[in-house]
Amino acid sequence: MQGIIEKIEAGERIEGNEYLELERDANLHQLGFLAHTVRRRLHPEPVVTYVIDRNINYTDICTSACKFCAFFKAPEDKEGQELSRDELAVKIAETKALGGTQILLQGGLHPDRQLEFYEEMLRFINATGIHIHGFSPPEIHHFSLLSGLSISEVLQRLIAAGLDSIPGGGAEILSDRVRRELAPNKCSADQWIEVMETAHGLGLRTTATMMFGHIETGEERLEHLQRLRDLQDRTKGFTAFIPWPFQPDHTPLAAVRSIDKATAVTYLRILALSRIFLDNFSSIQASWVTQGPKIAQLSLFFGANDFGSTMIEENVVAAAGVRFRLSEEEIRHLVLDAGFQPQQRLMDYTPV
Repeated sequence: MQGIIEKIEAGERIEGNEYLELERDANLHQLGFLAHTVRRRLHPEPVVTYVIDRNINYTDICTSACKFCAFFKAPEDKEGQELSRDELAVKIAETKALGGTQILLQGGLHPDRQLEFYEEMLRFINATGIHIHGFSPPEIHHFSLLSGLSISEVLQRLIAAGLDSIPGGGAEILSDRVRRELAPNKCSADQWIEVMETAHGLGLRTTATMMFGHIETGEERLEHLQRLRDLQDRTKGFTAFIPWPFQPDHTPLAAVRSIDKATAVTYLRILALSRIFLDNFSSIQASWVTQGPKIAQLSLFFGANDFGSTMIEENVVAAAGVRFRLSEEEIRHLVLDAGFQPQQRLMDYTPV
């Protein structure tokens, strides 16, 4: 393993077999040291960024029925909801009043809403002047299936209506074995990559995510990271990577099998490994929404250079019983306490 450590310290790229060896044999302190070395090489200034935004879930009605999701409602469920334009307007106004610069707009795969519905929603939100970071790849793929249009055609219409960037949701683990078992109605790993590659080609910047700690293997986590690194080599379109652990409470998956919630140590190991392997990603975000403020603070020494969002509103993780909340003032305090300088940013990491 010494040879792998020397490669990382020299700024060289490691390959998949070396990643697996690190995952198997490196201890927590070694991984933290190596990830922090990579982080300091990419970001020599002691700055930690964050964005002020709000997660708006326009509907919880969804045909995907993912086994890891505690948020969705089946189309026939009378408790399913869809936000009105008035409700959207109130949420956006509240966000802007708190200094918010964007909204993260995502929802379920609704069976009855056509592409025109989403175009109208985008035009309505765009008129408020806020950045729209919206529609994950499974949603884009769903719009394509319903409309009969190609991914490129769908994206071009959404861009014309006001879409500014795309979040990396719906990736889970980019392995078709995992996806077939957990979310058989959702787009495949190749289709997720296709949406992102097409978006990058049209000039949209996007993020990428990984939800780990359920049924995946170490090799499948590597497959996920390799797919992302290969695409980033081709397009340079990803702005950041955000890994977070599966939250099992209240999910269909936890109802049929026993799954231990990932520990803070597991989270920090995966975070560090991601920072080391994704050498072409500029930024790695901490996941305080699943880990809480203190572990998120510690993650700044395990490869993370971004504290993510203030998340004025968050519903999906909260549905699994995890309800951490942080204000901008609290984020800035945590960053300063860790010895870094907080800096508000936009989606593309332009400082505010």
